Amino acid sequence: QVQLVESGGGLVQAGGSLRLSCAASRNILSDATMAWYRQAPGNQRELVAIVTSGGNTNYADSVKGRFTISRDNTENTVYLQMNSLGPEDTAVYYCSARRWGITTWGQGTQVTVSS
Repeated sequence: QVQLVESGGGLVQAGGSLRLSCAASRNILSDATMAWYRQAPGNQRELVAIVTSGGNTNYADSVKGRFTISRDNTENTVYLQMNSLGPEDTAVYYCSARRWGITTWGQGTQVTVSS
């Protein structure tokens, strides 16, 4: 079973940047759709960014122009570069991998943006 481990979260001031990483335990990126979700307290989990096995990307309107998702298949790692962060970006960020109809989730990493 594939395991996903997120890292890179933390506390940052508004306007700052963070880069999240999601490392997969096995080489799945070449045929998996990878995504980042986030969940703020009291809110539902929402899709932030997605990258297909073919490299196509899509973003939530709220992060377009600020966040960039990328993948390194050789390192089995997906990244989320987050710039111009605001307090509204505060949430637990989760990585997911969807492959052969099965979705796997990471444990999440906390991102807190102070105003």
